[in-house]
Amino acid sequence: MAITYPLSLPDYTTIRSIDFRAINSVAYSRSPFSFHGQTHTYSGQMWSVDVSLKPMRRDTAEKWVAWLISLRGQHGTFLLSDPISHSIQGTATAATVSGSAGDNTVSTVVTSGQTLKAGDFIGFGAGSDSTLHKVLEDYTGTGSAADLEIWPSLRKARSSVSADLTSANGLFRLSSNETAYSVDQLAVYGISFGAMEAV
Repeated sequence: MAITYPLSLPDYTTIRSIDFRAINSVAYSRSPFSFHGQTHTYSGQMWSVDVSLKPMRRDTAEKWVAWLISLRGQHGTFLLSDPISHSIQGTATAATVSGSAGDNTVSTVVTSGQTLKAGDFIGFGAGSDSTLHKVLEDYTGTGSAADLEIWPSLRKARSSVSADLTSANGLFRLSSNETAYSVDQLAVYGISFGAMEAV
């Protein structure tokens, strides 16, 4: 069977740690005389991650090795979420979002009294259209449209789309075209990799 992208991770339970980085494209210059600074914010925002897996025996490790190699370096894409925080802390059971490409403030409808909490991951789209976002402020639904602050900004216009509140994923690709892993004398495999959001 042919490999089709995006791939799903082989197993979240074998992940030891994921380091998330929120990257913003901002130019900053400072005068060498007055030390006054000036910033210019560009539209670029993306997630970057470093993933480390638990030490594994061959039967489990080879699934990961094959998965990594099947991405063919930066060619293929895969879906990734925070294995601990992909369900929200708030009480919202559904959220509908609308906004234009580049918006960090989106119009959101949540049932009155239900909440989204600062730090919640929410997702939009599915498959190769998946995007992963953080809620930046506590939000309590009113049953009507109200502003919700998210990061990163919307990749494209979204009109009354349902937000994924229970298994939010983003679309990622490897940071390098080189795939590496280690095997020690006890036949224990060590695997780690870096990835960046496929923008």
